[in-house]
Amino acid sequence: MKRRNSLSCIALLAVFFGLWSVLPLVAQNPPAKPLTIEDLFQPGGLAGRGPETTTWSPDGTRLSYVQRDEKGEQGELWYVDAGTGEKKVLVSAAKLASLDPDVNKVKNEREKERLTRYHVAAYLWAPDSKHLMFDSQGQLWLYDLGNDTAVQFTSAPDPSGDPKFAPDGKHVAYVRKHNLYVRPVDGKDEKQLTKDTGENLLNGDIDWVYAEELGVRSNYFWSPESKEIVFLHMDETNVPTYPITDWMPTHPTVDQEKYPKVGDPNPVVKLGVVEAEKDKVRWITLTDDADTYVPRFGWVKEGVIWAEVLNRTEDKLDLYFVDAKTGKSRKVLTEETPGAWIDFERLEVKFLNSGTQFLWPSWRDGNMHIYLYSFDKQNPMTADAKLERQLEKGGYEVLGIDGVDEASGTVFFEANKDDPREQHIYSVKLDGSDFKNLTPEEGIHMGHFSEDGKHFTHMYFGPRTSPALDLCAPGGSCSSIWKANDVVNEYGLRAPKFLEFKADDGTTLYGRLLLPPEGAASGKIPVIVNIYGGPAAQTVRKGMPDAFDEILARKGFAIFSVDNRGTPGRDRKFQTAIRHEFGAVELKDQLTALDQLLAQYPQLDNSRVGIWGWSNGGSMTLYSMTHSERFKAGVAVAPVTSQVNYDSIYTERYMGLLKDDKAGYEMSDVTKTADKLHGSLLLVHGTSDDNVHFQNSIQMINALINAGKQFRLMIYPNKTHSIAGKDARVHLFTMIEDHFEKELKN
Repeated sequence: MKRRNSLSCIALLAVFFGLWSVLPLVAQNPPAKPLTIEDLFQPGGLAGRGPETTTWSPDGTRLSYVQRDEKGEQGELWYVDAGTGEKKVLVSAAKLASLDPDVNKVKNEREKERLTRYHVAAYLWAPDSKHLMFDSQGQLWLYDLGNDTAVQFTSAPDPSGDPKFAPDGKHVAYVRKHNLYVRPVDGKDEKQLTKDTGENLLNGDIDWVYAEELGVRSNYFWSPESKEIVFLHMDETNVPTYPITDWMPTHPTVDQEKYPKVGDPNPVVKLGVVEAEKDKVRWITLTDDADTYVPRFGWVKEGVIWAEVLNRTEDKLDLYFVDAKTGKSRKVLTEETPGAWIDFERLEVKFLNSGTQFLWPSWRDGNMHIYLYSFDKQNPMTADAKLERQLEKGGYEVLGIDGVDEASGTVFFEANKDDPREQHIYSVKLDGSDFKNLTPEEGIHMGHFSEDGKHFTHMYFGPRTSPALDLCAPGGSCSSIWKANDVVNEYGLRAPKFLEFKADDGTTLYGRLLLPPEGAASGKIPVIVNIYGGPAAQTVRKGMPDAFDEILARKGFAIFSVDNRGTPGRDRKFQTAIRHEFGAVELKDQLTALDQLLAQYPQLDNSRVGIWGWSNGGSMTLYSMTHSERFKAGVAVAPVTSQVNYDSIYTERYMGLLKDDKAGYEMSDVTKTADKLHGSLLLVHGTSDDNVHFQNSIQMINALINAGKQFRLMIYPNKTHSIAGKDARVHLFTMIEDHFEKELKN
């Protein structure tokens, strides 16, 4: 769902600390101090505030990052010298305060969520590695590192965003009011390159659904010689809107969000090419089918563009090479996944600087692996791309390509070889030899490589390791950038037991269990199942134990989680078991694992089992409580209640088209089984959720009322999908704790 960029390591930590869990670590010793819900959401969290916006300078010699104090009130832009490990301040706190204010100071909840969820960087390096461009709340500032001065680069009343330096460093392009602009770095008059008006036509800008479900972070790119820009034009005229209401003012306001739901018209897209010195656009049409996606594109070389076209059912991806002058195109590669889908979480084509090869991840042999293709550098459109070799193979998943050192012919990537609950950084030569694990320590490891592949940031954490960020050379030494607080000893957090179960077809399912500490429970122990269960996330990984789980365990609960078929990190067969059906397979696996757990641990009370989850986990909570009688209580946070309410790209990827499988959609609609609700339900939603709309819970509320079912409800005004902010989070997690205390201990 999200594309890797310079923020990926810290952003992933934010996800762990926020949506899916709250900071966790391990301890064997008794707790040194009590742990409260308020502790989880203190400024900086339990671990302390880590580096933000880690970015490599173009020459690969320096890694920059923003380091703020715990409250986020002051921050400095630092750099680490890749060769020596020496750290210095690039931009002082006084100057950074206006150039890059803390995102938590953004008042609008949806804008704050956009900046954090999509990892929008506040600054970027110039190609000369001597200047920076800051995006300070919609105004661009050019910062000269030589004399430590900032010059305002744009001053228009409308915000400018997504700035990009031309490769030669002489111009900067940016997007304003859905149009492309360019300005020389010397500050002379800007030029507007596209001139559409209104809110429905986007040139180089990104709509909601492409950003959320295709991981698009930019929709325009400079040519290698800085002469032209290729961009995506999006026409949202026929895309329906969803009203997001702010009820807080005396006179409420409504924001109409463009949001294609299942079966709705999607944005109609086409590529455009424009010269930086002119404003005449040449349009490129790749296919006669308007109902397709163009999720990725760029430059093969000057004058030749590459672009991917994905069909609406998302099981066929075509790679085109395009003559930028004539618009003539050639399909050079087709990837098909019958019975499955194209995995855009992993499938990122990477063109090598040599100009003759590219890396192509594929699920074709049943696991995600990397394939090397070649083409004619001088005449790339004369023939199909040629498969040279599969670089590595085995019963594991490649999770993303991190970087390439072309000088040594080495590819760096992340994978879960040997254990799908872990993630490590590996290397392999372009000829398929010399496969290595660069991070053998147990846990989760993430890398962000410099452009030349000579250095990388290494973020890691595990069942026995606090989070840490280092700067490393492959096969060489590392220097520390940041280490988390030692919350292991401070709070006495414990790792869960990692368990294995068997699905009814013999498939191995991975689970985790955290039992109450000795003396925290008397008699049979009530169980709380923490579920996600969908194709976007695993809950059972050998990362940091969950501090909220620890709080509940100290209250006398056992916390259990299992990754059913349909969750990521496993082979294609495992992940696609849920195709065309949400709910049934997942619940079957959850109950099968629960039965095996109860048989292994007779101290657990099978008559007092609760369940809770967020997003897809909220959906699965409702599905479980309306399709079984095993759960005495549950909490569903921000659930999709009918799949037709969710966006087209995500839902149709897994469920297929509505016209082809209406029965499958109806079977997954929990509003239709509201009369079967068993157990005490707490339903939670934010009113400004632009991802899983509040409409979902409104429809569930109506269905439960019509069915005569009692339930509890909590609404968070103006909160988005993450229900972020200390006050809201403390309130919510306290409600969850209180709900299980009341319902599972009586």
